[in-house]
Amino acid sequence: MSAVVAELVEVRKTFGPTVALDNVSLRAFEGEVHAIIGGNGSGKSTLAKVISGVLVPDRGQVSIFGKSATNPSESKALGIANVYQEVLVADECSIIDNLFLGADGLFATAEPYEVRYERARQIMADLLGFEIDPESIVGELPLSVKQWITIARGMLTEPRVLILDESSAALDFDSTERLFKKMRQMTAEGCAIFIVTHRIAELVRIADRATVLRDGVSVGTLTKEEVTEDNILRLIAGPDRERAKATKKPVTRQSDQPLIRMNDIQVWPDTQLFDFNLFPGEIVGVTGLDGQGQSDFVSSIAGVSKLQRGTIHYIRDGVAEPVFDLASARSNGIAYVSGDRKKEGIFPNLSIYENMCMSIYRDYASGGFLSFVNRQKLDPVFEHETEKLATKMGARGDLITSLSGGNQQKILIARAFAERPNVLVLNDPARGIDIGAKLDLYRNLREFAARGNGVVFLSSEIEEFLDLCNRVLVFRGGVISSTFEPPLDTHIILNATFGRRADAKLPGEEDDDIVRDIDRRPVSDDERPAARSVRLRPSINRRISMNQSGFLLIAPDIPQGSVVPERFVEKNIVSPSLEWEGVPEGTKSFAISIVDPDLPAEFNFPRGFAHWMVYNIPSDCREIAEGASMTDAMPSGSQELNSDFVTFNIPGFGRGYGGPWPPDRSHRYVFTIYALKARSLSIDADADLPAFAQAVLPVVIDQASFTATYGPAKSAMPEA
Repeated sequence: MSAVVAELVEVRKTFGPTVALDNVSLRAFEGEVHAIIGGNGSGKSTLAKVISGVLVPDRGQVSIFGKSATNPSESKALGIANVYQEVLVADECSIIDNLFLGADGLFATAEPYEVRYERARQIMADLLGFEIDPESIVGELPLSVKQWITIARGMLTEPRVLILDESSAALDFDSTERLFKKMRQMTAEGCAIFIVTHRIAELVRIADRATVLRDGVSVGTLTKEEVTEDNILRLIAGPDRERAKATKKPVTRQSDQPLIRMNDIQVWPDTQLFDFNLFPGEIVGVTGLDGQGQSDFVSSIAGVSKLQRGTIHYIRDGVAEPVFDLASARSNGIAYVSGDRKKEGIFPNLSIYENMCMSIYRDYASGGFLSFVNRQKLDPVFEHETEKLATKMGARGDLITSLSGGNQQKILIARAFAERPNVLVLNDPARGIDIGAKLDLYRNLREFAARGNGVVFLSSEIEEFLDLCNRVLVFRGGVISSTFEPPLDTHIILNATFGRRADAKLPGEEDDDIVRDIDRRPVSDDERPAARSVRLRPSINRRISMNQSGFLLIAPDIPQGSVVPERFVEKNIVSPSLEWEGVPEGTKSFAISIVDPDLPAEFNFPRGFAHWMVYNIPSDCREIAEGASMTDAMPSGSQELNSDFVTFNIPGFGRGYGGPWPPDRSHRYVFTIYALKARSLSIDADADLPAFAQAVLPVVIDQASFTATYGPAKSAMPEA
C-alpha cells in the first residue's frame, strides 16, 4: 500500500459562532487524487486551508508526512502547494512574473531568467495546448488563461502535495482534460493531489477517493468504485435533490412573437452574419470551447459589450426597442449575471445586503427627489430572494467577502432576480455553486420562464442544459455552428463543440474526422436530433493569438483543435497550406515551426519533436501553398531545416516537412509563426529545434499559434 501523505483526526475549526469543520477525519495516500466534495458553506475550502497550514484548527490533529504545518512558510517547506478558488494574479505583471511570485529570496533569484522563461513556456504550452509568450501581460488575457497561470504556479514548485480548490471552475471540457492529464503525470511520480470541485462529472473521471462534507461534518468517504454521480449527489444534496426533482417541469415556448430579436450580427470581425431570436417561455443554453465567441454573444445581449455589426431589439407590446448599451438593456428589463464575480460582480468593500440590493435602490426609494433608501421595502425583497437560493450567511451587514465563493455567486443571482427582469442573461452563473444550489437555480429559472419571460444561459457544463433548455446553441469561431433541441444528448453536443460528427468518440476515446461544412441533420438511433445544418468558414478562430494583438496563423484545412487530415501525415510528406494576417508593425521576416510536445517517455528525448522548421520567409509573404515544402513553391529566400525524423535516422525523410506519425496515442501538434525584427537569420544547415529557437526567439516581435491533434498512427514507423 502507498505511504500515508496526510492524516486528519477529529479536526474542528470555528469562526466566531460559525462551526466550519466539526470532527472531520481524513486520510490521503501518496500518488492518489483525493476529492473533497460538499455544498456551499460545507467547509471544503476551510478543510483545504487546514491541510495546507493556512488555517490552524481549534482542535484535532493534522499530520502531513508526519509533521504539522502551522503557517504557509512551513507548508511550503513540507512541499505543499495550494491553488485557491479565486483567480489570484497580478494583472499588471507578465505571465513569468506571476508564475514565480514568492519563489525568490530578498536579495537573489533562485535560478537564471532564461531557465525560468523556458520552464514557464513549457508548462503553459502543456496546460493551454498551444504556445504563449511568457512575457505577455496577464491583464490582457482571458479568465481561463489566468486560471491556468494560478494552476501552473502551484505545479512549478514540484509539490509533494497539491491542493486544487475549485481550480477547474473556469475551464471548458478540453481544458479540463489537459489538466487531468497533467494531474495523472504528477500522481504517477508520487504527488498526492486534493481536488475541491462542484463539477460531479469531473470527480467520477479523476478521483481515486472522495471525502464528502455537509455543514462542516464528514458524511462519508468513497472509494474509487463508489465515486459515482448518484452516490455523490445523494451525500451532498440529500433531501434537497428529491425536492428539486419533484418540482421539475419542462419549459415550453409560449409565443411566436420574440422577446429579443438580433439581426445580421457579428460578435467577431470578418465572420459570417447570423440572426437570433429569444421567445417567451424559452431557456436557451449557449456553450462552446473556451474563447469561441459565446461569452461575447451573451454579454452583447445585455449591453455589456458591443457587437461588431448588427442590431439588438427588445420587443415590448409589438414595439421594437433598441438595445445598445447597459443602460438601454436594463431599461428594457434585461438583467445580466457574470460568472467572474470577482471582476464583474461583487463589490468587496460593501456588505452582503448592499451587494444584493444596490441595483434596486431607486426602485424602492422614498423622499421624492431626495431618493432615500427605504429599507422597510427592501428588507422583504432581500429575505425573499436569498431564501429562494438557500444562501448561507451570517449577518446581512457582514462584508460579502465573508461568504464562501458559491454563496457570493448566489447573491449576484439573487440581485438579478430582484430587478424583476423580463429577460435574464446568465454568463456561466453556476460556476462555483453546489449541486443543491444549482437545483434551486434551475427550479427558479423554470418558474421565471413559465411566466412568459426568457433566459439565455451560457455554461461550460453541458450537463446543466439537460431537462432545462428549449434549445442549445454551440459556438465555434465566433458564430453559431450548431443548434440542438430536446431530447438533448451531452455526447452529441460535446462533439459539436469540437466540430466533430454527432456519432464521433469524445477526445481521449478515439479521434475522428473534423466536420467543417455540415449539409445534413443526422439523427441518432433513438431519434435524438443532432446539429442543424450550418455552414462554417474554415478556421476563423480570431482569438487564438493569446496576446490579443490580432496576429493570426491559419491552416485552411486544419482548424484549431481539429484532427490533422491523412494527406499530411505519416508517409505522406505533404506540407499543409498556411496563411497569416494581422502582421505586427516592423516585421522584417517570418519563421515557422510545427512541434509535437507529447513524445513518449521511452523515446528518452528531452524536448518536443520538430516536424517542420522554416526561417527567412520574406516580410511581404502571407501564405505557403499546400505541398510547397522543398519545392519551388516555397517563398523566395526561405530556408528549411531537418525535421527530427532525420535526428532519429528514420528513412524516407530529409530536409523540410515531416508529418505527424505518433506511435502510441493521439498527440498535439503546435503550429507557430514568428514575426521577426531581423531581415535574415544565419542558422547552421543541420541545426535542431533548440538551435532554431536560440536564433529565432531573441528577435521575435510577436508570435501566433494553433494546435491540432493526430494519432495513434495507422501504420508503423519505418525502423532506423
